[in-house]
Amino acid sequence: MRTGTIPRVLGTAAALAALLTTALAAPALAERPPAAAPAPVRAAAPANFTHPGVLVSRPQLDFVRGRVQAGAQPWKSAFDQMTGSRYASLTRTPKPRAVVECGSYSNPNNGCTDEREDAIAAYTLSLAWYITQDSRYAQKAIQIMDAWSAVIRDHTNSNAPLQTGWAGSSWPRAAEIIKYTYSGWPNSGRFGTMLRDVYLPEVTNGSHSNGNWELSMTEAAIGIAVFLEDRAAYDKAVGKFRGRVPAYIYVTADGSLPKVAPGSGLDTRAKVINYWQGQSTFMDGLSQETCRDLTHTGYGLSAISHIAETSRIQGQDLYPEVADRLRHAMGLHAKYQLGAAVPSSLCGGSLKDSLGPVTEVGHNALANRLGHAMTNTRTLTERQRPAGSNNLFVAWETLTHADNPA
Repeated sequence: MRTGTIPRVLGTAAALAALLTTALAAPALAERPPAAAPAPVRAAAPANFTHPGVLVSRPQLDFVRGRVQAGAQPWKSAFDQMTGSRYASLTRTPKPRAVVECGSYSNPNNGCTDEREDAIAAYTLSLAWYITQDSRYAQKAIQIMDAWSAVIRDHTNSNAPLQTGWAGSSWPRAAEIIKYTYSGWPNSGRFGTMLRDVYLPEVTNGSHSNGNWELSMTEAAIGIAVFLEDRAAYDKAVGKFRGRVPAYIYVTADGSLPKVAPGSGLDTRAKVINYWQGQSTFMDGLSQETCRDLTHTGYGLSAISHIAETSRIQGQDLYPEVADRLRHAMGLHAKYQLGAAVPSSLCGGSLKDSLGPVTEVGHNALANRLGHAMTNTRTLTERQRPAGSNNLFVAWETLTHADNPA
């Protein structure tokens, strides 16, 4: 045997032994979720943006206006509900501040409620303007938006990303309607600067907190991108959406475990189950927050619907990509909110709270436009009409989206 052969053989044997030891020590493959694939980077932004085009389009607004003027239901009662709310008040005084500080569960609450509700008010007033053509509503919406764009500079404390997502979802809806249907908003450019400098940086990179955070932040990002006509920001938001939705709603085609969002760090079965609130039995439509409560789940489902609705208006419909997940999720949660017995395999046999006024947009898209049978979702949606506001980022969706064919 030549000199050096024995050391090489011994070295090879040692290496094989080390590999075998590592393999035996590793968790079984079935115990580890598949690594998250990077979110597909595909161009999504339109060549030409459609305005108004955040959540509601001009054809949708025209349909609503016609229904309200005709006194048709449920739109007339929804309109009366909206105009009778505090958000439609023509004497509202905005309460802007330079720094909005929001801790966990809005504690401390230094401007958090004021900001969210002023943003909802601006959107409410913009809808009232379009439907009635009473310029006082437009002028009040402008007053509120101008007050905030002149003052706000930052969001701070632990809930800053979520707060920015909530308020940042409502502002572009209002701004789109006013800028593109009302003549006379001199400070619209300053408002756009506010969205670009104060809101977009806070939401554009997403979050690995509970999924409703990133979904609400992504909703804000895509709405802001439309208003700013920022194609890069729009594409980035759609990429976040494509990575997060499969990680928020489970379908059986996913396998034994839910998918995980890119960069989440959820690389073991135990971590995934913990993230899914301890739920280890998975079924079509289960959300990452179902076993937390239905209210936070509703936030996530609502944001998914809103993002898809905006994408549809902008010419690239994301609904088909998420239709199976969203329809199963809406149906599953509607079923139990309507009173069906919760099996012990689902969150220990108990679900908390309710989804809130969040089903109109998704139901109209999936059942009415795409033709999916959604009996439970339809029943819940019709029972909740007219759907009002959750006082965070959802408002008046029976008015804007109930059976809206546009």
